[in-house]
Amino acid sequence: MLLVVTYSRSARQALRNACRSHDETVVQRFGRAALLEPTEFGAFLALRLRAEQGADVQVERTEPLVAGRDVPDHVRAAADAYASRDERSTSYAKFAAGRDHPDAATLKASEL
Repeated sequence: MLLVVTYSRSARQALRNACRSHDETVVQRFGRAALLEPTEFGAFLALRLRAEQGADVQVERTEPLVAGRDVPDHVRAAADAYASRDERSTSYAKFAAGRDHPDAATLKASEL
């Protein structure tokens, strides 16, 4: 997918107009940003915005995160366990302490 991020009022307006005019190409809209289909037309829209707005538009190519393929089992297990915790106010650091889950520092230091 193509991620288009805007950094000025006029760039946001241009993105909004492009998304309204070509909603079949828009995967998701986030106010200052939008995900566009990874098609030549999606690239055309993104590059046209950047050509018109200059540095106020950033375009990045992204790909969806597939948990079963891209994330180690221990990270998925920790996320599932933490989401199912009894006390919603418990921080992850306290939750992971003394359990068979990686601590937050280890997770932060490890690349996917």
